[in-house]
Amino acid sequence: MSAIELNARPSADFDLRLAETISVLQQAAQDHAPLAAGASARIAQASSLGAEDVVISHLINSLRLDIGIFVLETGQLHPETLALLAQLQTSSRAPVQVFKPAPEAVVQFVAREGQDAMYRSISLRKDCCQIRKMEPLGRALEGMNAWITGLRREQSGARADVPLIDNTDATRVKYNPLANWRWGDVWHFIGLNQIAYNPLHDQFFPSIGCAPCTRAISLGEDFRAGRWWWENEAAKECGLHVKPADQSEEAIARATP
Repeated sequence: MSAIELNARPSADFDLRLAETISVLQQAAQDHAPLAAGASARIAQASSLGAEDVVISHLINSLRLDIGIFVLETGQLHPETLALLAQLQTSSRAPVQVFKPAPEAVVQFVAREGQDAMYRSISLRKDCCQIRKMEPLGRALEGMNAWITGLRREQSGARADVPLIDNTDATRVKYNPLANWRWGDVWHFIGLNQIAYNPLHDQFFPSIGCAPCTRAISLGEDFRAGRWWWENEAAKECGLHVKPADQSEEAIARATP
């Protein structure tokens, strides 16, 4: 059974949720429009190529919005994810940029700690995320006034208060246009619009990250149970979505186990 057949169950008020999302995206594009004709967009979508992100990319393209798309290619993505990335680069109207970690930093880390260092301690896993995700993210957001994510409140307890528009970072605005969507809404939209998605979703991977740090989940497990499954289950984050005000050791430990 495909992920669409298994999950596509729209909320009763799905049309209102979709209208809200479209409004947020259109307003975001207007508020952060290029400063001149032909200039680069000042807002971009951070896409992990998961189900939520392909929905947002589809809307950006179908609404012909001046919003770019970027992907963090960590060097550890599944072959299925890389294939979907290539397909997006070919089909997207919006420009798609790919950011990779600094090669020397990866080489040094692996030489010093080993290929499977992330399994040995939380600290080493965070170091790997810093090199493969956080540093490339910093480069991706350079010059951006705002960015867009696929965060939803339903995804985990750590994301239960995700706002549609997050102004807590003085550096740039963060838009979460699917904050109010449920998992069934995401798949209803994918099926309705015949959007290409990662086939790992058909293999019970609701949340997809780097290959060594992602597994399929079983019936009844938490949505993000397949991410860093060997660690504390309190929350599952890599650091990309930790608020600036939560940068204490205790907060980071809570948000990025």
